[in-house]
Amino acid sequence: MNLDGLLYHYFGTADLAEVSPAVQVDGTDRLRVDFGLETDRSRRFALWSLLFMLGEAPDLDVAFKEESDREAARNLMDMLSASDNS
Repeated sequence: MNLDGLLYHYFGTADLAEVSPAVQVDGTDRLRVDFGLETDRSRRFALWSLLFMLGEAPDLDVAFKEESDREAARNLMDMLSASDNS
């Protein structure tokens, strides 16, 4: 999975600035459903990552059963936060 592919799949474009509010709500809803149904850990992490970047991610203890997945999510959050401060 790559970010552009996920954005195209859920929002029809890789540029969210082009997306209407209604399309963004619909895409985010479908993304949440797919995240909830996904059983593959790596795909689930990718979906969670996109939800996080959209400000819609569930809490780590709800999203991930494995501590290693929660730690990877924390690392992603830290990296994104550091890049925002640069």
